[in-house]
Amino acid sequence: MADVEPPKIEFPCAYPLKIVGNAADDFREFVIAVLERHTDQIHTETIDVRPSSGGRFLSVRVTITATGEEQIKNIYADLKATGRVQVVL
Repeated sequence: MADVEPPKIEFPCAYPLKIVGNAADDFREFVIAVLERHTDQIHTETIDVRPSSGGRFLSVRVTITATGEEQIKNIYADLKATGRVQVVL
């Protein structure tokens, strides 16, 4: 079987993120603050916040303009290092 490489992402590009954490009144603003450290601007129309069915978690979906792999890796690392984020997809 031939080795198949995953498709390469061409930067800059629109890059969707889904960040899940424990439900808190400030979780949306917290996520946006972390993302703004790594991006030029977050457009509010790209932000979608949804509670889990039990209300214990919130997911924040946002599309950023990604400029490179290192930026994405740094965003994932910063979000996970906060202790407030359960999953980043």
